[in-house]
Amino acid sequence: MTVRKGKRLGISIQEHMAIDVCPGPIRPIRQISAYFPRLSPTSSFSEPLSPNQTAAPTALSPGSTGQGEGAIGGGGGKGSSGLLSPLLSGGAGGGGSLPAMSSMDTSIEIDSCDSDDNTSLGTLEFDLLYERATSSLHCTVLRAKGLKPMDFNGLADPYVKLHLLPGACKANKLKTKTVRNTLNPVWNETLTYCGITEEDMYRKTLRVSVCDEDKLTHNEFIGESRVALRRVKADQTKHYNICLEHPPPLPSPTAMSTALRGISCYLREWETAQQRSLEERGRLLLCLQYLPPSSDGDVKGEAKERARGGLCVGVKRCAHLAAMDVNGFSDPYVKTYLKPDVHKKSKHKTAVIKKTLNPEFNEEFFYEISFSELATKTLEVTVWDYDLGKSNDFIGGVSLGCHSQGETLQHWIDCLKNKGKKVERWHTLTNELPGSTLQE
Repeated sequence: MTVRKGKRLGISIQEHMAIDVCPGPIRPIRQISAYFPRLSPTSSFSEPLSPNQTAAPTALSPGSTGQGEGAIGGGGGKGSSGLLSPLLSGGAGGGGSLPAMSSMDTSIEIDSCDSDDNTSLGTLEFDLLYERATSSLHCTVLRAKGLKPMDFNGLADPYVKLHLLPGACKANKLKTKTVRNTLNPVWNETLTYCGITEEDMYRKTLRVSVCDEDKLTHNEFIGESRVALRRVKADQTKHYNICLEHPPPLPSPTAMSTALRGISCYLREWETAQQRSLEERGRLLLCLQYLPPSSDGDVKGEAKERARGGLCVGVKRCAHLAAMDVNGFSDPYVKTYLKPDVHKKSKHKTAVIKKTLNPEFNEEFFYEISFSELATKTLEVTVWDYDLGKSNDFIGGVSLGCHSQGETLQHWIDCLKNKGKKVERWHTLTNELPGSTLQE
């Protein structure tokens, strides 16, 4: 701080630097002089330092003895060690300690504040079960107790929402029914996520939140809890009875120093890049079955076509699709190709399901092809969003064939090995398909 010559500060530097750094709402300090006393050099050292202090000598440091340590500020003797010290002695010549009344007043003020942080939000009881065979996660919401009143009548209209993090909100949001006018609701309702792989169970978190429904205004948030899915063992039901909490506060770079602000911005960009790399376009449940040629020549129609042998592709459903429309939903449908397609006759298309991110198709398509030719083919399955009056939007796709990798290659191999058997697998949709030109 630069001070012009000839001018004096109105307050001491101790009072100027006294800042209340306690968490919670900002409160004015009652008496700053209780922490940083200001004494003039001509004043008597036997004077009380604050209104809360009785006539007792002050100590310069915890190790001072009150004896004459030399002339400090021109003063000497036993009382000269009390200049500009917030420490008080328990008795004459004793070691220093913080002001008892001042610290007591501060602690009482902090503990007695009327804040939502000190209010109980209630408890929530639910069960989690992950079925590995069906790749599904079941959450049975049982009951809640002692919820915080949210309405004027001292009650609430609670319901429970589920979200999988990280991920799009509307794509993986599930919701229970609303129980009216109660603080101890009972739901006994099971909500199911489809297409949950073991990788999802390892890296994703389930957010369980309780809200109060209001018909005329926006719904109000009561409390939430977050469960790391890696703690849930496969095919074993795990029971939870937990206390609801406030949502975790978001980090604010404005409250940091310049150096920490730069580090925070760098970390935020890195987390955004990581989330983009992990961003998924959705999941697709496919059923593949290779039917070998049949020797029965009496069949007719579609059965006769399948008797020649070929690949049966079943498009079951999609889950957690990316929202492509302004309303936060999509109008999805699925297309299949068997490439290379020289004659342009391998295209099949499902019906369009309106305004959903978790459509169910349950449609099957048949490709008449020999087993030897199938080894050189690639099955391309794409998901699109239907738009009226303009070009449709590509959501995601997956390619299955001998040149695939990971789960798609394993699904293709299992289909070829198990002739005549249906093999179902969930697949993660990707933005780009290798070696493919996307055309609608």
